Amino acid sequence: MPETLDALEISEPDDAFLIATEQEQAAPVPPCALVVLVSDHRYEDPADDTHRLVAELLVEAGFLVDAIVRVKSKKSDIRKAIETGVVGGVDLVLTVGGTGVGPRDKTPEATRAVIDKMVPGVGQAIRFSGQSCGAVDAATSRGICGVSGSTVVVNLAASRQAIRDGMSTMHPLVNHLIADLNTCSV
Repeated sequence: MPETLDALEISEPDDAFLIATEQEQAAPVPPCALVVLVSDHRYEDPADDTHRLVAELLVEAGFLVDAIVRVKSKKSDIRKAIETGVVGGVDLVLTVGGTGVGPRDKTPEATRAVIDKMVPGVGQAIRFSGQSCGAVDAATSRGICGVSGSTVVVNLAASRQAIRDGMSTMHPLVNHLIADLNTCSV
């Protein structure tokens, strides 16, 4: 056993190691998302294709959609679905629906019960952008954004226009948050 580092024999990496390392660096793992669709009336409607729109937009944004879950507008159901994504280690839990002011709209409250840190700027940006494009439900949404562990949680309103605009607005912001959460500090 050598007593000093100078006595160690260090060899150069072989070609196979270098190629494998380059391939690992060239193919980053895409961020993973869980979609939670919140609605009582859409919950049982087989014709509703909101899930397809959300999945397509997430894939276009570079996400891997881990699962799409439909839950009724019950705070406990919404909270459990969000917690499933957090415990499962997804990078993003995106809830769609339940962000209005009606008596059944409980998504922001369920989200607050799960998150550790609020990120109010994302919700504000989504509302502002929604107002600019005429998506009334996005502009009047109570949707929030926060972080639970290493998972970003975002609430979107449920109309197609609100989903399209919200996804476009949140994409760079969420990517920034995910990068921050995945940065190792020494």
